[in-house]
Amino acid sequence: MSLQWTDVLDIAIELDETYPDVDPKTVNFVDLRNWVMELPDFDDDPERCGEKILEAIQMSWIEESE
Repeated sequence: MSLQWTDVLDIAIELDETYPDVDPKTVNFVDLRNWVMELPDFDDDPERCGEKILEAIQMSWIEESE
């Protein structure tokens, strides 16, 4: 399965599994963007990412971690 920026929930799940000790509320967007791009299944153009997508990923990750 290949992850795209629009796969917000799937990315959040992967981040929660990859970084179980990280509080997603404390992650800045620069780190979040880099961590998403480092996920093994991630395959999308880095230029397609914007602040709204990162906000959505972070919110989903917060919900997933609770």
